Amino acid sequence: MQLPDGVPMMASNTVSLTDREEPAMSSIVTYSEGQPFAGVVGRTSGESTPAWPTPPRAQDGAPNVIIFVLDDVGFGQLSSFGGLVETPVIDRFADDGLRYTNMHTTALCSPSRGAILTGRNHHSLGLGVISEVSTGYPGYNGIMPFDKGMLSEMLLPHGYNTFMVGKWHLSPPEHETAAGPYDRWPLGRGFERFYGFLGGDTNQWYPDLVYDNHSVEQPRQPEDGYHLSADLADRAIEFIQDAHVNAPDKPFYLHYCTGAAHAPHHVPVEWADKYKGKFDAGWDDYREVVHHRQLDMGIIPAGTELSAHDPDVPVWETISESEKRVYARMMEVYAGFVSYTDHEFGRVVSFVEEIGELDNTFFILISDNGASSEGGPVGSLNEMMFFNNVPEDLEENLERIDELGGPTVFNHYAWGWTNAGNTPFRRWKRETYRGGCTDPCIVSWPARITARGEIRTQYAHIVDFVPTVLDALGIDPPITIRGVTQAPLEGVSFAHTFNDADAGTAHHTQYFEMFGHRSLYHDGWRAVCPWPGPSFAEAAEKGLRYGTPIDEAVLADIEANNWELYDLTKDYSETHDLAAENRPKLIEMIGRWWAEAGNYNVLPLDGAMLQRMNVERPTIAKSRDRFVYFPGGSPVPFTAAPKVYNRPFTITADVQIQDAAVHGVLIAQGGLTGGYSFFVKDNRLSFVYNFLGRDLFTVVSNVDVPSGDVSLRYEFEPTGEPDFAAGKGTPARGQLYIDDNLVGEVDMPHTVPNIFSTEGLTCGHDGGSRVAPDDYQDDFPFTGLLKRVTIDLSGTDLIPDSETDMKVAVARQ
Repeated sequence: MQLPDGVPMMASNTVSLTDREEPAMSSIVTYSEGQPFAGVVGRTSGESTPAWPTPPRAQDGAPNVIIFVLDDVGFGQLSSFGGLVETPVIDRFADDGLRYTNMHTTALCSPSRGAILTGRNHHSLGLGVISEVSTGYPGYNGIMPFDKGMLSEMLLPHGYNTFMVGKWHLSPPEHETAAGPYDRWPLGRGFERFYGFLGGDTNQWYPDLVYDNHSVEQPRQPEDGYHLSADLADRAIEFIQDAHVNAPDKPFYLHYCTGAAHAPHHVPVEWADKYKGKFDAGWDDYREVVHHRQLDMGIIPAGTELSAHDPDVPVWETISESEKRVYARMMEVYAGFVSYTDHEFGRVVSFVEEIGELDNTFFILISDNGASSEGGPVGSLNEMMFFNNVPEDLEENLERIDELGGPTVFNHYAWGWTNAGNTPFRRWKRETYRGGCTDPCIVSWPARITARGEIRTQYAHIVDFVPTVLDALGIDPPITIRGVTQAPLEGVSFAHTFNDADAGTAHHTQYFEMFGHRSLYHDGWRAVCPWPGPSFAEAAEKGLRYGTPIDEAVLADIEANNWELYDLTKDYSETHDLAAENRPKLIEMIGRWWAEAGNYNVLPLDGAMLQRMNVERPTIAKSRDRFVYFPGGSPVPFTAAPKVYNRPFTITADVQIQDAAVHGVLIAQGGLTGGYSFFVKDNRLSFVYNFLGRDLFTVVSNVDVPSGDVSLRYEFEPTGEPDFAAGKGTPARGQLYIDDNLVGEVDMPHTVPNIFSTEGLTCGHDGGSRVAPDDYQDDFPFTGLLKRVTIDLSGTDLIPDSETDMKVAVARQ
């Protein structure tokens, strides 16, 4: 195993673990696990000599490892890559180490995170897409195989502590309840301690938190100064400190996955205000400024052109002053979010420095994909609008401009900033142009990498991280992990480039595929087949839109007409399509893509997106239409909560009311961004249906809730058909019953079509942000005796009622 000059070879894992001898001052005899006992066993202890299994100690001088994974941060956003978002802590690592300007991801979060941790391609892991839209094919089922071990599992036997904080997003959603199985949670994949969230995003003010293998409530509320970024830093410091005081020489591996800068862009207002006025010139000016900065800094090759203005993005000078005002504030909030995250990570760095370990820490920074366009053309107060196909309202965004970044919204910026954030490239996350999959990467290890502040241009991909870390540490990839024979790594080490700027590229070919959008890199050439088109506007001209399925006829057409070809040795930013003038090279590249697709489980191609959210998947529990919940239990993740969308359902709470002062939530799902809450207030039964934070449909009983044993019931009865294209779920009538007597109803012209929120379901209180903020401000726990709450989706449990029933109910007011 050859390392670059200045990076000394460490002993192999065999030497470090199986042939270790105790220090000369010790008389302890040891032997490796699985080897014969090295002592002597006689008839008595006096005739015997003890020996001990060798403890898993790391080699002397073994470095700590920190992999810092940002979320939805583009190539042109961080200050160390020419961007206008200030990140002094990250800049310090760049100044002390290397910036890799030709590093690539998969263009989406779960797929990238799996590749980073395993050294294998995303389809090889079953992570062709995020796990919430998995389908029943090997490359897309969302179930990561155990023969593709994670770095955490590889380092544990070599004497490392393994810690993770932040975003996981690598378990099938169906596995994320308290029923498990836990084998694909972080602690099941080699991490000794975990604190963060299992899903793809979370409210930064009201996160869905998991500590090790159980759900926990956040330690403080936003009004008390809580924010997830600070909480993650606190836990990371705690994990490192706890281990260090007990074993100061034991190295640690920290996988630090912040929520930033994925939506919601939540940040204390003073951090957003640091950027007041700095983006008033708009996204077109931002692109020009950053492009020149990147050229001056050597981030991009001399002569690199700025990609053309995107057809989906309005020219800044053509929009109204009101639009400019709200869009500029959105970017201020985003920038503040990233800077605040950098600041909080800086506290972790300061602690590592305080204990004298920073110089001997091998650090890698990466973003999981390019900047995200999920805020749409006008930005969003609630990212759930995107997932429900609900159009945004610019006037509403303007009216609530002062709330951006705060606890009352789930905001995302307009996609003009997305395009700008990926300067100099075109497009964005979920697409395999370079804007979606070329990302900022920093590597630092002051004790062993002598280069400082240099740039590395060798082609690399995140599947190369694990081979590189193992190479630098002198550890061979394991043959087995916990008895499971391991598949070969699919990445290659780039450790040979650490101290040699002119070293050759070791990674020669890399395929890409995301929701039918495809590309291939091979030795300086890049072929791209955009789907549904090079832009949404150009796709619409052909009657196509994002999420359009790919059938045989469509595939034949795009294979013949949609592929583009770029020579990256002369055209770093993919601005000159050579497909027409170099057909032989294009045909070669297309053939290579199909060969790679066959090797790595990429097929079948599927351009659908939202349709996949409602695919029926196997569950741990048998299929059922009746769910029973009890107060005091762990929150139920939103992915495992009953899917009450566009169908009749009933909620029945069996309670005992002692007196008229009883109040509180019986059951709630979701939060400010959408959901429902069933509760008692002012001795009246209430139900609030929250349509994505935009409309609240409320029904209150016209009689008091009586004392004694009582059945409290809500019925949801569809009254029409959904209009998914317009972002509207089925219209419905909501009705309240007390002991089978109708006591109130409300007609809802539309309901949520796909997903309320990433917040889950809680029984006996409203956890997280509040579904009904006009009715209660805290979690509003139920103060009576709540026996159980039953949700029935069968559609057969509705109580027959008539107009006469309602008239009687009204008469009883």
